[in-house]
Amino acid sequence: MDSLVIIMGVSGAGKETCRAVSLHGLQVRSLSEPGVKGPSIALSSPGRAGPRAKRPTGPDPAPPDCRGKKKTQRERRWAQAQKADRLAPVQNCRSMEAPANSRDQRCEGPPESVLCRGCVEPLVFLANFALVLQGPVTTQYLWHRFSADLGYNGTRDRVSCSNHSVDPTAQEVETLTSHWTLYMNVGGFLVGLFSSTLLGAWSDCVGRRPLLVLTSLGLLLQTLVSIFVVQLQLHVGYFVLGRILCALLGDFNGLLAAGFASVADVSSSRTRTIRMALLEACIGVAGMLASLIGGHWLQEHGFANPFWLALALLIAMTVYAAFCFGETVKEPTSARLFTLRHHRSIVQLYVTQAPEKSRKHLALYSLAIFVVVTVHLGAQDILTIYELSSPLCWDSRLIGYGSAAQQLPYLTSLLGLRLLQHCLADSWVAEVGLTFNILGLVVFAFATITPLMFTGYGLLFLSLVITPVIRAKLSKLVSVSEQGALFSAVACVNSLAMLLASGIFNALYPATLNFMKGFPFLLGAGLLLIPALLIGILERANHCREFQQFSQSP
Repeated sequence: MDSLVIIMGVSGAGKETCRAVSLHGLQVRSLSEPGVKGPSIALSSPGRAGPRAKRPTGPDPAPPDCRGKKKTQRERRWAQAQKADRLAPVQNCRSMEAPANSRDQRCEGPPESVLCRGCVEPLVFLANFALVLQGPVTTQYLWHRFSADLGYNGTRDRVSCSNHSVDPTAQEVETLTSHWTLYMNVGGFLVGLFSSTLLGAWSDCVGRRPLLVLTSLGLLLQTLVSIFVVQLQLHVGYFVLGRILCALLGDFNGLLAAGFASVADVSSSRTRTIRMALLEACIGVAGMLASLIGGHWLQEHGFANPFWLALALLIAMTVYAAFCFGETVKEPTSARLFTLRHHRSIVQLYVTQAPEKSRKHLALYSLAIFVVVTVHLGAQDILTIYELSSPLCWDSRLIGYGSAAQQLPYLTSLLGLRLLQHCLADSWVAEVGLTFNILGLVVFAFATITPLMFTGYGLLFLSLVITPVIRAKLSKLVSVSEQGALFSAVACVNSLAMLLASGIFNALYPATLNFMKGFPFLLGAGLLLIPALLIGILERANHCREFQQFSQSP
């Protein structure tokens, strides 16, 4: 098709200037001829050179600024839109008081470039290694302290322990251990509910590194307090103090929020699910190794040494976060920390209107991950007590093996997700994982011997494909500049799930000791039917909408 060249000349007071544009073969070039009065237009096409126009032989020059000509209204709107697109990420941090329905100032695509690919996996690995190393040790230390205070035989001879007769002293030890676990979780929740949401949205502006450093320091302080309690035989209430100090600086949920947000910063929509599953696999591998080491070490050297190892790992983690982590936010800007606008940005995620009702999907997926995390954390809280007591009566070595088996699904779920993605959509992979999770909890509820407990652990091999799938779907529903706010909201959901899990499972377990110890596991299996229904309904709704759009397309 012939190209059309329109040449305009304007005679002014010594300088003739005009904009040069090239669009779909239409070329507008400047013309400066002495003595020309007013605009002149010359048209030409290839092969038809006129006396006043020549076909350009090189690339179009950069358009000069038309200072001598007043911009039209359309040009002014175009310039304003380009300026808004360039300043959108900065304005999202500096001014969060924009109307809730204003979406033109948010980036809708990935950043043009990032400073580094953001190796956040070592941080998550070290943090979870330290936490899993301390978790069962803390529970067993509480059991040991209460057993000594009440005069209960803490050696738990396996012959007498296998006796199914009810020991009132043993039940009191179980109840006290369960209640103090609840107190620690409630203390962490009440503080972490505000700190993790505040810090997560703040990281959208200042970057992910400050949040990672703060959460590392919080975990470090909690471990220091635990060492003082064990070494100096302080009151067990100081465990609650350490938990509160950790939550004040963001807690492990804040670290996960920064980790998943950094992954979302540098990954595409196609690879986001597997990248988040890989990050969760780091959690599982760390937990599995820590469980194996912690169980043997506790049996050989007592309670203090695992806490000292956790302290050394957390010091290394803090140094890595401060000096080695590559920032994934493209242009970090300074922002106030203590302001309500960070919490307001999280609320806007769920109330701002968006195409295709994505905010409604955001709320339903958040509900699904809330139920999944509640059941997962609740079962995890009571598993150690369940294994310590009759009829299982596990020792530290078996508890270490059980904790390692509990962390193994992080790795097997990654492999299963990678394989199942070749033949199933992500939502149906999550449904498969929920099915195996329900089966494993049902086996736990009726397990009275060690082989049956490990059978239940084996059925959980795909139970953790659910959370990376939901996190990836949530991440795809918001813009790039909202990733930190989104994952801080997910951290808030996790904190709320932790509180509810502790309140339900740690309170329900002592209440059901007389008629059915495994009833909390059956309750968890029933609750998992809720996310199974939600994920299935949302997947069907998306499929129907895509089919309608395809049928309506010309």
